[in-house]
Amino acid sequence: MSMEKSSHVILTSHKSEVYKDALPINWGAKDPKERGPVVASISNPLHRNAIGSHSGSYTVYRALSIASGQFPKMHIPDLKNTESTTTIGPQDSWTDPDKFVSIDPWGADVNVHFKDYMEKGYDVRPSIAVTQARLQLPEIYEAIKAGRLKPDGKLINEKGDIKVTKVAFEPVWYLPGIAKRLGIDEGNLRKILFSETGGMFPELVTRPDLKVMLPPIGSTTAYIFGNPADLAKPEVELTCRVHDECNGSDVFGSDICTCRPYLMYGIEDAARTAQKGGVGLIAYYRKEGRALGEVTKFLVYNARKRQEGGDSAATYFHRTECVAGVEDARFQELMPDILQWFGIKKIHNIHSMSNMKFDAIVKSGIEIVNRISIPDELIPPDAQVEMEAKKAAGYFTKGEVKSGDALKNIKGREIDEEKR
Repeated sequence: MSMEKSSHVILTSHKSEVYKDALPINWGAKDPKERGPVVASISNPLHRNAIGSHSGSYTVYRALSIASGQFPKMHIPDLKNTESTTTIGPQDSWTDPDKFVSIDPWGADVNVHFKDYMEKGYDVRPSIAVTQARLQLPEIYEAIKAGRLKPDGKLINEKGDIKVTKVAFEPVWYLPGIAKRLGIDEGNLRKILFSETGGMFPELVTRPDLKVMLPPIGSTTAYIFGNPADLAKPEVELTCRVHDECNGSDVFGSDICTCRPYLMYGIEDAARTAQKGGVGLIAYYRKEGRALGEVTKFLVYNARKRQEGGDSAATYFHRTECVAGVEDARFQELMPDILQWFGIKKIHNIHSMSNMKFDAIVKSGIEIVNRISIPDELIPPDAQVEMEAKKAAGYFTKGEVKSGDALKNIKGREIDEEKR
């Protein structure tokens, strides 16, 4: 039955507004029906048991589409045939509320897990989706030409395309768990989230009974090379790259940083491991510009190249802090939740120089055997500033760490060169 949404907005903490039709969420329960579905859709406000809405940062685009009359207000997705192409889990880790605070472990295949609720009229929507794809990457074609990879007709076809399983995750935050992970009071966390989003989610402070939030932030995508089930087997060699988004380098090939070369090197090694009988994983997080955003990143580029003495490795982090107030806003404590979803217990080879990532993964209970830094020959000339600055700041490396005048003498292009 079609039902028009009321334009009336309710902002209250009165118990009468805690609707009896809203299902309880027993976070950490072993069975999906016992845990209960997360209902963040807005088709029936009486059923909502979470703060926020599906689609993360794209909720604003949806709102604009509805406002312009292009999107039906009451649309409910037809989830027929949307089931995962590969069954993943459940894992033992799914029932540990301390290991899952930023995603819903039961967020995939909700039309299977919560079929009974959906038949009763609850608009339950997925926050995880699993599909298949093939990657067409020039760096992989070059690796094949160089003999580092070979088509096998299974993982890599004769054209050089790589078969992968892709998993998309929307963030689903269990607020008591987030607060515990941060080591702060839940009430304080809710107040800060409310105030720092300009009051976007009043329920953070008016509905303490709602413990789950779908924040308007970017999602995460995982690319699996080989059998996804092997990710949970510590005896199977796993090569992993945990990568934070860098649109300029990842997509457009900007040479001021090492992001795309490191990502492609990780993909190549992940594919090579899978061909040897292991499994590879690339986890791609939307944390553009160290979670400071691309505008801030470009401002920092200008500041670095215009400062007295030029763009030097010795002042690399300083200019970021001057513009943004912090060197790096990528809080990595939530990152391992994705790895836990796959049941990962051991990473044999991790492509990352970040100690923040390493420490967060190990703290979550996952063993790391071998750390791999980017080979020197893959570092673009203008990115030497970044790389040497990171090494000097304590990033993992097996190579030489420069300091003093040697660090000052490592410089990037002048900004006037960019205009030519």
